Amino acid sequence: MWRASVLTIFPEMFPGPLGLSLAGKALAAGLWSLDPVDIRAHAADRHRTVDDTTAGGGPGMVMKADVLARAIDATAADSRPRLLMSPRGAPLTQARVQALAKGEGAVVICGRFEGIDERVIAARGLEEVSVGDYVLSGGEIAALALIDACVRLLPGVMGKEASGAEESFAGGLLEYPQYTRPAVFEGQSIPEVLTGGDHAKVAAWRREQAEKLTRERRPDLWAAYRNRPKAPKS
Repeated sequence: MWRASVLTIFPEMFPGPLGLSLAGKALAAGLWSLDPVDIRAHAADRHRTVDDTTAGGGPGMVMKADVLARAIDATAADSRPRLLMSPRGAPLTQARVQALAKGEGAVVICGRFEGIDERVIAARGLEEVSVGDYVLSGGEIAALALIDACVRLLPGVMGKEASGAEESFAGGLLEYPQYTRPAVFEGQSIPEVLTGGDHAKVAAWRREQAEKLTRERRPDLWAAYRNRPKAPKS
């Protein structure tokens, strides 16, 4: 079973959205498990203090290394990757999500305040992961996104296995446009190629549209797609 442990000072935020839709049904069915861990439970004082002033001065507070280390040690006594949700981390990609989904699960640490003491990052081998170039109030929302992205790829979670193979980023491109009934909406028809029954033409159109969207909206992805290693000719 794929297991997610989330270290946070707000355990009541979980499962949250992960208890609904595909992830929620899979959680209820026992396809994966979720263990929210209250970092404050590992504080040593009666006030359950988890933060202190910034060394060297400056605004804000920093999460204490000793408290967080105790929480990690009590939770992560296995080989699952230890992920710290952080805006300075490596960008979360679909390839990384796929690799995580194939493993045993993840231990996800949610930072707060100005950050966490750098020493615990090194001492506990935390991998910093970012969900975008912006700053959130804490790592919980980022953790929800990471876990949802992984859970939906677990066997038995999505209705059709092909769904995960043809969506954005799966082949290095953004996904092609999608349509459904009614055939005409406010004067706009479904592209004729999609209703003609020629599967080869449909596939070619979808590839063309995916490349066009990626080229226009994500030049970085387009450049990586164009520079990807070519498969050897047989």
